[in-house]
Amino acid sequence: MAVYLLAHDLGTSGNKASLFTEEGALVKSMTCSYGLDVKNGNWAEQNADDWWQAVCDSTKALLEEINPADVAGVSFSGQMMGALCVDSEGNPLRPAIIWADMRATEFISELREKIDDLTYYKLTGHRMSASYSAAKLAWVKRYEPEIYAKTDKVLNAKDYIIFRLTGNLLTEPSDASSTCLLDIGKLTWSDTLADLYGLSMDKLPELRRSIDIGGYVTRAAAEATGLKEGTPVICGGGDGVCAAVGSGIVREGSANCCLGTSSWISFAAKEPLIDPAMTTFNFAHMVPGYVLPTGTMQQGGGALSWAVKTLFKDVPYDKNEIYRRVNEEVKASPVGAKGLIFHPYLIGERSPRWNDKAKGSFIGLTLEHDRGDMLRAVMEGVALNFSVILDAFRNNGADIGELILMGGGARNPAWQQILADVLALKVRIPTVLEEATSMGAAIAAGVGSGVFKDFDVIDRFLTIAAEVEPNKNLSSAYADSRARFDSTYFALEPLFNQQ
Repeated sequence: MAVYLLAHDLGTSGNKASLFTEEGALVKSMTCSYGLDVKNGNWAEQNADDWWQAVCDSTKALLEEINPADVAGVSFSGQMMGALCVDSEGNPLRPAIIWADMRATEFISELREKIDDLTYYKLTGHRMSASYSAAKLAWVKRYEPEIYAKTDKVLNAKDYIIFRLTGNLLTEPSDASSTCLLDIGKLTWSDTLADLYGLSMDKLPELRRSIDIGGYVTRAAAEATGLKEGTPVICGGGDGVCAAVGSGIVREGSANCCLGTSSWISFAAKEPLIDPAMTTFNFAHMVPGYVLPTGTMQQGGGALSWAVKTLFKDVPYDKNEIYRRVNEEVKASPVGAKGLIFHPYLIGERSPRWNDKAKGSFIGLTLEHDRGDMLRAVMEGVALNFSVILDAFRNNGADIGELILMGGGARNPAWQQILADVLALKVRIPTVLEEATSMGAAIAAGVGSGVFKDFDVIDRFLTIAAEVEPNKNLSSAYADSRARFDSTYFALEPLFNQQ
């Protein structure tokens, strides 16, 4: 009998449903889109029932070709740092406030009157920010007190879908660690943090492990989705954490680099990495007993996309042909791009600068530079920014010997080599670059349902297509680029605050 695992990835623009075999093969995937309501300058909300409809429609479509009884388990990856208020029956009381919403900035200055930044960082694993769930729920309490009073639990996206499938209100550590209400060292809800925000602990859902069965598909959910009643529903994890699992980051010290629109480096560790400079942050891992120290930059692959769109504006659009030319032109440019430095801070920056006023810049542009030099400088700038993040990890005890490279940007051979040389690390390239998040959720479904013994099964799902070794001589040469990358940023920093 065939055995299948169903993974749902609830993103910002839609839900991607993916069906995998127990051998790790992707059978089929499809995405159902939903809307995003952006208003008042920095508000971002979604209708939770749109999430549910997308899950229902995509599940039905995938099950058309198989027997639903052959689905061993369903699990999830989901957007993190949200706040969906539901009543005791699980009904949404207002639209979900999602990760991109920054309305709660006033609470951060109030928080600093009660606790210093480093103490807070050590407790939560994160810097103070309005982007996390705690500040959003505090906003609801202050400005929508009638909603707060009726709120039984506050959920993230995948938690709501688990409720719709099973009738159970719960969450798991990875999503919980994105609320800033979880003690990152103990992986338990924190009375101290709830008190700091003036929130009631009883509004926080029950904590289960990511691999625990959160419940079973109810009759009503079976009718809505096409799943068999009684199918196990496994808790799963937040999207960034699922991506780590799907790229093989399931053992201590293993690390990945994702070159999506936003980009990050993360690695598996048994203890949170506490950087005194608070450059990086920590999520709970899906793998029990582990955490996931992470450094996320706002624009990695997005910076290259911007550069390509701008510099090839008059070229007829053919994605494959344009990126072939990008690769050739970058390779034709010398290491260091003839002294040209690029800062990839096109929409401010998270790691490593944590400056929402930072701007992108080319430094050292001359008549000698051409398009290839500018493209190379963009790739090198992203890599140099990663090197600052990597240094923060290493300076605080992390031992990272190689990286698994994921995301759309990982397709570019020139960028692969630049990353290896700048970071002085072996870079490993999987055959499948953009399915890591869904793969991570599918593996959680397999472990939780008993199909797999543990997360080591990732070796069945993940195949390495190529390995890129660093050129030691070039790694040394990039040390000079890194010094200029840092010094020019700090020279420009006072100007950003004036704009």
